Amino acid sequence: MQELLSREHYQRVLEDRATDGRQTPTRAKPRSSASKPAGGSDSASARSVSKKSEKNKKAVKGVRDADGVFPERDDCPPLGLETLKIDDFQLHASSMRHYGLGPHRGRLNIQGGLYEDDLYDGGWCAGRNDPLQWFEVDARRLMKFTGVVTQGRSSLWSSDWVSSYKVLLSNDSHSWVTLKNGSRDLIFSANREKEIPVLNLFPKPMVARYIRINPRSWYSSGSICMRVEIMGCPMPDPNNYYRRRNEVTTTDNLDFRHHSYKEMRQLMKVVNEMCPNITRIYNIGKSYNGQKLYAIEISDNPGEHELGEPEFRYTAGSHGNEVLGRELLLLLMQFMCQEYLSGNTRIRRLVDETRIHLLPSINPDGYEKASEGSELSGWSLGRWSQDGLDIHHNFPDLNSVLWEAEAQKWVPRKFHNHHVPIPDWYRSTNATVAVETRALVSWMEKIPFVLGGNLQGGELVVTFPFDRTRSVTALREATPTADDHVFRWLAFSYASTHRLMTHASRRVCHTDDFAKEDGTINGASWHTAAGSMNDFSYLHTNCFELSMYVGCDKFPHETELPEEWENNRESLLVFMEQVHRGIKGVVRDVQGKGIANAIIAVDGINHDIRTASDGDYWRLLNPGEYRVTVRAEGFSVSSKVCAVGYDIGASSCDFVLGRSNLSRIREIMQKFNKQPISMRQRLRQRLSIPCKAVEQVLATTGSRVRFPETESTD
Repeated sequence: MQELLSREHYQRVLEDRATDGRQTPTRAKPRSSASKPAGGSDSASARSVSKKSEKNKKAVKGVRDADGVFPERDDCPPLGLETLKIDDFQLHASSMRHYGLGPHRGRLNIQGGLYEDDLYDGGWCAGRNDPLQWFEVDARRLMKFTGVVTQGRSSLWSSDWVSSYKVLLSNDSHSWVTLKNGSRDLIFSANREKEIPVLNLFPKPMVARYIRINPRSWYSSGSICMRVEIMGCPMPDPNNYYRRRNEVTTTDNLDFRHHSYKEMRQLMKVVNEMCPNITRIYNIGKSYNGQKLYAIEISDNPGEHELGEPEFRYTAGSHGNEVLGRELLLLLMQFMCQEYLSGNTRIRRLVDETRIHLLPSINPDGYEKASEGSELSGWSLGRWSQDGLDIHHNFPDLNSVLWEAEAQKWVPRKFHNHHVPIPDWYRSTNATVAVETRALVSWMEKIPFVLGGNLQGGELVVTFPFDRTRSVTALREATPTADDHVFRWLAFSYASTHRLMTHASRRVCHTDDFAKEDGTINGASWHTAAGSMNDFSYLHTNCFELSMYVGCDKFPHETELPEEWENNRESLLVFMEQVHRGIKGVVRDVQGKGIANAIIAVDGINHDIRTASDGDYWRLLNPGEYRVTVRAEGFSVSSKVCAVGYDIGASSCDFVLGRSNLSRIREIMQKFNKQPISMRQRLRQRLSIPCKAVEQVLATTGSRVRFPETESTD
């Protein structure tokens, strides 16, 4: 709905002032919409001053003073209803329709379930529709309140929203003061539909502990239902009690703010200039609007694949409005550069032994749509590419191809269980494929990635393949891969080191409690989706890929970024280190030359991988002993037992393959411009070379053949 609505038209509707002194709701202006000075010789100077002041504003944005208090300004951050910093016990209401529509559900952008139920619905709904209802937030300390953001109820089956409301404030929850417009109560115009958030700023900041929203009118065919965020700055706390208990601080000196496309490019350039010996910036293609998809490589030898060194990737921003992952990767590249220069042993080892690729923004066009403001981006605005495609689920559906081959019993004799080919229709120019997806496919085929993680938002969970159910009619069904035990470990390695994902007492983001599953879930067990990036990566390449949903809030306020960095920093590092778990090696011929595309098969796991162009390979495995078999066209088969330990560091397991008998005979036959031998019984009929010559060739391979004595040896 948000993608189809005209924002300009909606803005004009909102700007029409209502009667009886109602306050006009506002939406934040796009980051790029700076007012330009008009004409004259002073215009350049004015622009310079404007840029300088804007730079100064950005420099102080999100910075607290010694008491943990934000400086005096009107752009106070959200209290944290959406990010769950505000507990359920701090939310109260005059009444509720049922528990699932209680005040604890009145959080901005909270999502209701597929079906209406009594536990997890999409908002707070009053038990009665009358002007005496209210929704209350207890900040638990004095706050300087500056505004309110509202939405209607999230529901597929009903339409409910509040169209106007009053705001009341209190210090003791008994005596309440209503915001005034002169001598009359100030009435704020609210929502005109249920999804687009609307921000109302107060005429001046108001200091109080409690704040109430009193609905005055609502959608005529619906009920009093709201989702809310409160904007406010904490007042000085003499005992510093609130900060000690509820705030997470970081000592990392990083650029904690949201970055536009231009600012993102500039930051990547700054990191490259700080660490030129271990970084390289490149682009994998362009977006629909022509913006380059920039990636940064972090390695001790950037720009070159080193024999035996695994390739790792993090991607983010496939959904343009899920921006936390984008900012985390920008913070990660800064952090790794700084720590490498300072001599951090862990980071130096990771950089020296791994080729790391970070792609912060897959969908920069979608980000531009969502970048109006964190509280105003909504749940879906900017999610899709410019041409309306969900990039993360825009890959070819190789699951169906493989499963059909298995049903026909073609696997493994006629059809491989890995490197499933892309259908011809998908590569055609008129296929419904985003240009960003095509760029990703080309990138994934070019570099022999071993492990990858794509960062998303809106939840706190790590998902792993398969993302599509085998049953066509099932909406949710566990659909494990042949490497399910490995994927579960990889997912747990991230979730268990995250500060919140496995926390038993944390509140669910929306409707699903993933903490009871250790913060991980099989993608198809959550919801089925064909053509996901994770499934494609596993079935078409060697790369094991997972999705990390790194926060309940898709677009957190800048002031939340330091805490979100602390939540995810260790997880980001630990997951990268898992690329060194399992076995690795090089497959060579007897002359020592690497063999490309050799098939690495592990007994008991119905999913093989292939060697890279230099003959090196990496196979992710959990600790244990495995019989590994290597096959390559024209070479004999080789097997050995390879052991995997518990410590980080892949076990070496190299192979040397000799030429097969058949391949050597074919070489001799090709030398004489003849066809390959197919049957020994028809050797004389198919070949014109002397039989003794054939016997000599076969003798060199250790094979013997006897020709009928009645035939001539000529």
